[in-house]
Amino acid sequence: MTTPLLDRIDSPEDLRKLAPDQIEQVTSELRDAIVGTVSRTGGHLASSLGAIELLTAIHYTFDTPRDRLILDVGHQGYPHKMLTGRRTAFDRIGQVDGIAKFLRRSESECDAFGAGHAGTSISAALGMARAIEHQGRDQCAIAFIGDGGMTAGMAFEALNHAGHLKQKNLIVVLNDNEMSISPNVGALSSYLSRKLSRPMVRRMKGWAKEFLGSMPGDMGYWAHKAEESIKVFFSPGLLFEALNFKYVGPIQGHRVDVLLETFANVKKMVANGEGPILVHAITAKGYGYEPAQQDPFKYHGVGSFDVASGAFPPSKAGPPKYQDVFADTLIRLAREDERIIGITAAMADGTGLDRFKEVFPDRFYDVGIAEQHAVTFAAGLAAEGLKPVPAIYSTFLQRAYDQIVHDVCLQNLDVTFALDRAGIVGADGATHQGFFDIAYLRALPNVIVMAPKDENELQHMLKTAVEYPGPAAVRFPRGGGFGVPLDPDLKAVPVGESELLCDGDDAVVIAIGTMAHEALEAASELGAQGVRVAVLNARFVKPLDIDRIVALAKRCRVLVTVEEAAGPGGFGAAVLEALAAADVQLPSRCIAIPDRVVEHGDSAAIRAYLGLDAAGIARAVSALLDEHPSR
Repeated sequence: MTTPLLDRIDSPEDLRKLAPDQIEQVTSELRDAIVGTVSRTGGHLASSLGAIELLTAIHYTFDTPRDRLILDVGHQGYPHKMLTGRRTAFDRIGQVDGIAKFLRRSESECDAFGAGHAGTSISAALGMARAIEHQGRDQCAIAFIGDGGMTAGMAFEALNHAGHLKQKNLIVVLNDNEMSISPNVGALSSYLSRKLSRPMVRRMKGWAKEFLGSMPGDMGYWAHKAEESIKVFFSPGLLFEALNFKYVGPIQGHRVDVLLETFANVKKMVANGEGPILVHAITAKGYGYEPAQQDPFKYHGVGSFDVASGAFPPSKAGPPKYQDVFADTLIRLAREDERIIGITAAMADGTGLDRFKEVFPDRFYDVGIAEQHAVTFAAGLAAEGLKPVPAIYSTFLQRAYDQIVHDVCLQNLDVTFALDRAGIVGADGATHQGFFDIAYLRALPNVIVMAPKDENELQHMLKTAVEYPGPAAVRFPRGGGFGVPLDPDLKAVPVGESELLCDGDDAVVIAIGTMAHEALEAASELGAQGVRVAVLNARFVKPLDIDRIVALAKRCRVLVTVEEAAGPGGFGAAVLEALAAADVQLPSRCIAIPDRVVEHGDSAAIRAYLGLDAAGIARAVSALLDEHPSR
């Protein structure tokens, strides 16, 4: 693979030195470079392929990074990263000391705003555009939104505010590929579809399809797209114009000549004070790499694969994934209780709820990238006697904290939160780590919070949570379980009851979630040295099994808590608060995620570095015992 033009580009300024007729070759080289690199490293493929021409044209036309480019979600950003000096660093993307998969202000001056979650770009760009205006500078801010970001409520709030302000130096580029990770949902799509039934629209569709189909090259593809997208002439433009935006489009998002001309005209419009402007580009996720274009969902986030065939290495047999155990258990429970409803915020496959949807299509809801709505929607269902189960990644549930507080917990409604990807997530890094849920949930009234030590305990805890007549949260990690046998019958865990895994009177290790297995291994290592360690699987963060914790603390010399979550306000803090209330004092240490940003990298290596493995736990226990030889 040769990339003679791309090899000359280390900044947007280098890109702008090329002639306009060379830019299409740059996009072709970018596509080859991204496919070739991601095939070795893994990463976000289809979204980035679909954004190549748009991002290249923006960097070529505008004076980035002086003109601010803000991307929505980060996984569209690989072309942006390659054009802004990070192409040679891609072989270590998502690895320790490598570049991030998402946008980071600390990584490049061209990353004007960090992006890991969706729906933030227009708000941030509006803030920047307003600040530029306040400071009298001659620059613009460009929000690049797509991959479902427009289904987020923040996007519409920002559009409404920008239109009210009539922000002249703001440009919004809508990368319309009709998908986020899963297909987009929402009333706007339904509204556009209704427009297709109008006679004039039917005639326009037929004319456009016939005209484009008669032309050479890739116009056959655009003829097909025209049948689906001619509707945008009759409604999105009106919608955005009603919000005081100048609407430009729809344009073909993979035609470099069209994009360069369009953005040049938009740049002149901004210079003439005609903003805010919305550019609507129709693209295809995975464009230019046939396997990804045919199945963009499969090629959204990938591991290594063969470029020529698109084939992935055979999956290795292993324990079931936590999300699959969750989904299968929820299906079993739903067969017995017709009140159970499954809810996802655009992550049906990631959470396993696609399996639930297949069995119970009428009891499944994908609300789009709208976690706040998902939670209050669930609260409304619960208020009428149903038992909703929103399955949301820990990092994304943070976005709905106010709704959890006011709409669920204060009203003591029967909502079960399934917190997927809790704990360390590895290569996705700081924006996706699931560290804060324990701390922010345990402070709330009425809710119970639990974490299983393995996949078998998960299925019993889910039954416990669903049957509990109030708010309940079950947090579980990413990936495969431990391979423990799954009990054929589900049995609710008594609320607030811990499990003593092994006994001892030198030290007690109190673990929550999968850290119980690491604690057991540490106890075994210490036992070989003659140190008798009790290991308690707490199971519940709230309510704690205070009686058992106090009893163990009173007879052991030292105490260690272990959690794969944030330390401040976390599980360990809860244990120490309980001991203080019982007037029990003993040497103790809380092993948890420290109060700092934890970057991307191999999950096991991160755990080892933070002491969240058997060796780290054993070291902590030994150090405490050495410091306090007697009690």
